[in-house]
Amino acid sequence: MDLHMLRLLDIYSPLLTGHQREVTDLYFNYDLSLAEIAEQKGCSRQSVSDTLQKARRQLEEYEEKLHVCRTLAETSLAQSLMLAKVGKWAEEALSPAQCAQLKQLTDRDYSGEAKAIFEADPEKLI
Repeated sequence: MDLHMLRLLDIYSPLLTGHQREVTDLYFNYDLSLAEIAEQKGCSRQSVSDTLQKARRQLEEYEEKLHVCRTLAETSLAQSLMLAKVGKWAEEALSPAQCAQLKQLTDRDYSGEAKAIFEADPEKLI
């Protein structure tokens, strides 16, 4: 499985045509072969292959210009490094109980809260 391509699809698939989205979804998410996709879509294997190649090129071009995938990866790495440094500091400066409390805070999944805030008023975040 091509993890890089899946990341690009997650980010940029709305910029592809409907046909390209369908074909890439069937190929990458449902693991259908070119022949299976061609049969389902009523076209040739070559047409499916061409569509996948063109979609791949477009996704790579979007990433070259916009760098969203790279920025997300860099941000995630920066956050991990920061949390590791905070954890090391906490071990040296705080009591075991306070360290446990801090660990609970940093390990918690805040995605649901973030989504609710964003959906409530996305303009506040921009």
